[in-house]
Amino acid sequence: MMMFDVLTIAVMLCSLAPAVLFCVNWRRYLAPPQAGSLHIPTISVLIPARDEQDGIADAVKSVLASNGVVFEVIVMDDGSTDRTADIVEAIAKKDARVRLERTQTLPIGWNGKQHACWALAHAASHELFCFVDADVRLKPECLARMATLLKQGERGLVSGFPRQVTETSLERLLLPLIHFVLLGYLPVERMRNTTEPALAAGCGQFILVRRNDYFASGGHAKIKATMHDGLLLPRLFRQHGYRTDLADLTDLATCRMYRNALQVWQGLAKNATEGLAAPVRILPISLLLFLGQIVPFVLAAWLWLLGGSSVAENVYLLVAIAGAWLPRFLGAYRFRQSWRGALLHPLGIGILLAIQWYALTRKLAGRSVTWKDRSYSEL
Repeated sequence: MMMFDVLTIAVMLCSLAPAVLFCVNWRRYLAPPQAGSLHIPTISVLIPARDEQDGIADAVKSVLASNGVVFEVIVMDDGSTDRTADIVEAIAKKDARVRLERTQTLPIGWNGKQHACWALAHAASHELFCFVDADVRLKPECLARMATLLKQGERGLVSGFPRQVTETSLERLLLPLIHFVLLGYLPVERMRNTTEPALAAGCGQFILVRRNDYFASGGHAKIKATMHDGLLLPRLFRQHGYRTDLADLTDLATCRMYRNALQVWQGLAKNATEGLAAPVRILPISLLLFLGQIVPFVLAAWLWLLGGSSVAENVYLLVAIAGAWLPRFLGAYRFRQSWRGALLHPLGIGILLAIQWYALTRKLAGRSVTWKDRSYSEL
């Protein structure tokens, strides 16, 4: 029984640690400041787009509604086979702030998005570069406020997490885990005040940089073969001595990242080995998540079904369950996430871990990744 007490204590600690850090980060992970009277540099909004005919018009129009900043919008048609380019050209004819560019054949060794972003940077003319995914919709004040954060904080790069729109079961289970992992395992204040590459974090859906800093660090050309610029571009900036920062864009932007279960699985798996599923970290991370977020529920069900558990064991498990659920319910409230997904949190963690191990085994087997009808070799 002594060994079982040790297990329940370990489970409780693995659950409480991210819960406590999540609560600490709750007060530090903030929306960007109001623009006020601060002079805001001009911005090139850069949108890589491949087969985005269903949403590209809304993406561009949301940027055109921006206020408080001078900007241009450049859409890079990355070999689309649908009407993406035609739609952008039609908008450009009516608004001189919009421009369509087209990439050439994807060079060997490049990821499609990274190549499109690198080409966009060379086509841009303004002082700041704002890389925005084609499935993101900005609110009018988003650009000005994020530019204010970049300038006031003297950062080289700022990124933000839009509110994730989720309409299917797997979306509701898994996409809110972005905030759970971010705020439960990243010391935000330390990230903000240092340039340690290991603390790099960002969201590829929205990244804002200074032109000079971008080219000085090497930009997307330095991460050309990767799938995960949201993590690796901030890490690159920090390696070159630039501080980076994160902002809560829940009220300033939305994104519908995936639209069905297959897209969710493939989308989370395609860059997993550059994040949680990296060979050097997948085992400790899996153990922490499994022990802290799944085992409390399994042990509680087992003990309460069989009976005979001690008062101490019950207390440990109740605290562990509360610690596992607390960040998810706080996240559901603040980030407008699914309450049902929060309630099924241990199931979501289990599926997330399955995706990470699937991605790693695929990488070790030398399998390729397919995304947007392109096949890439695993790094």
